[in-house]
Amino acid sequence: MLEVEKLSKSFYSGFLIRRRFDAVKEVSFSLSRGKALGIVGESGSGKSTIAKLVARLLKPTSGRIYFNGTEITSLYDKEFRSFRPRIQIIFQHPETALNPRMKIYDSIAEPLRIHRLVGSRREERARVKELIREVNLPTELLSRYPAMCSGGEVQRVVIARILALEPELVVADEPTSMLDVSVQAQVLSLMKRLQRDRRISYLFISHDVGVVKAFCDEVLVLRRGEVVEHGKSERVFLSPSHEYTRRLVRASNVSCMANNS
Repeated sequence: MLEVEKLSKSFYSGFLIRRRFDAVKEVSFSLSRGKALGIVGESGSGKSTIAKLVARLLKPTSGRIYFNGTEITSLYDKEFRSFRPRIQIIFQHPETALNPRMKIYDSIAEPLRIHRLVGSRREERARVKELIREVNLPTELLSRYPAMCSGGEVQRVVIARILALEPELVVADEPTSMLDVSVQAQVLSLMKRLQRDRRISYLFISHDVGVVKAFCDEVLVLRRGEVVEHGKSERVFLSPSHEYTRRLVRASNVSCMANNS
């Protein structure tokens, strides 16, 4: 489904003296239908930049991205419009994805209206109720505003809004890092069920090694914009071959021990 070839992204700063920062350096990977690929690394490693590049929120400096065999990096915005519903993104801060002045019902219904996926108000109401139930939320929530919902509820509303467009690929950029541990488990369980039922593919960005190990089929370890290790999640985390990966695993184990104590 997704093929990324030698993807690079550089940023420039300064006026008189131009300075270049290479956020992503010739990263390559592929993702099959219905699978989850995790990208892990410390802050500043380039994880979120890759997420934005794949979702076409940033344009790469070089490299190519193929979606179902079509190169999307060179498409104009108008040409890419037909791909937009099929590639969706979940952000780290879910509340930023919803209009605070819009009720939950209208937030979920908005993509249905924009892409003309329903023919009548009656059909729209039925579809919105179906979507809110699919993410395990009560229909009573539809009359509320985002500020009246918990963080976990808001994230599930965001997922329901995305599901309205029936995406094939979901780019999840730290989707559970702002949630309590118990709520994290609920959201991840929901995402896993949707992966199974709808055959959704995930590009899962996280700094949490434990979450990626449990959720993803494969993992790509990123350091300063470069891939240092790539393989099956269980193999990478049980017997990492790169020293940087070993440090990430040790740091994750120490964090788990501290939380348990």
